[in-house]
Amino acid sequence: MQRVLITGITGFAGSHLVEYLLSRSDVEVHGIKRWRSNTEAIAPYLERISIHECDLRDQTSVTEIIARVKPEKIFHLAAQSFVPTSWNAPAETLTTNILGNLHIFEAVRGAGINPFIQIACSSEEYGMVYEHELPIRETNQLRPMSPYAVSKVGQDLLAYQYFMSYKLNVVRTRAFNHTGPRRGEVFVCSNFAKQIAEIELGLRPPLLHVGNLEAKRDFTDVRDTVRAYWLALEKCEPGQVYNICSGSCIAIRELLEKLLAMSSQKIEVRQDAARLRPSDVPVLLGDNTLFRTVTGWQPRISFDTTLLDILNFWRQKLKQSVAAAHSAAGRASQG
Repeated sequence: MQRVLITGITGFAGSHLVEYLLSRSDVEVHGIKRWRSNTEAIAPYLERISIHECDLRDQTSVTEIIARVKPEKIFHLAAQSFVPTSWNAPAETLTTNILGNLHIFEAVRGAGINPFIQIACSSEEYGMVYEHELPIRETNQLRPMSPYAVSKVGQDLLAYQYFMSYKLNVVRTRAFNHTGPRRGEVFVCSNFAKQIAEIELGLRPPLLHVGNLEAKRDFTDVRDTVRAYWLALEKCEPGQVYNICSGSCIAIRELLEKLLAMSSQKIEVRQDAARLRPSDVPVLLGDNTLFRTVTGWQPRISFDTTLLDILNFWRQKLKQSVAAAHSAAGRASQG
């Protein structure tokens, strides 16, 4: 049994990685969470995994847990991961993402172990990409356009430095947009799907608010992405960086049209200035040739299936919330 440690285990990708790892028979799963983290996403698996409370910004806490667990693989997924939030909280974004990364590396060195470590970097690092540079390869120049992207460049280069300086078995993965059921409602696919589900249930008028619909993004289903994370530590070369992406992109406008077509409601779309970023990356289209060649990985889940799964997730979740509210109101009236 391989001891695996997941940082950010209660998060979106973390919870899907738990599902994938528990589908195997050769993994003992440990996870790090902050004391206030919501464990709803991993609730069905809590009896089969070991959870450790830890703030990655605290070196002492990280050192103690790494020394106790002695993992053979680490998936570092914990981060402040929402780009717009990084504009409002740049210091927190930089501190959480870069220092959290540093503390893991120092804890590993202090424990005298050298596990394989996957660092979840981001396509946002590429930032401003010119048309002649598409599709984006790992060798493309990094031109980050948000505090979040800068924090990910910091993680990325720190991982490279620790590989070069201390020969840590670090693999850097630059995942492009990944989405799926349980994605936080602030992210575009999930946000649109939730608004549609709310309209269907009569919880809001038939008006859907959007930001920039012209941006183009390369989406992969999170269930394919976490499978790629596992393969990255099984087959990829320490010190190297790999794009994880579908190799195709879609405009946010077309994504919205697909979701709207999955509902029978007549819905008006309106742009909300508050949803626009100070600067936005126009196109992110990745080249996954290197990763495919090394691992044999291919996305298995179609984007239409992903979108329908997200919409159905919100339909079910909101119906349960409405039912619970009605039940609570009924008990209150009887009392």
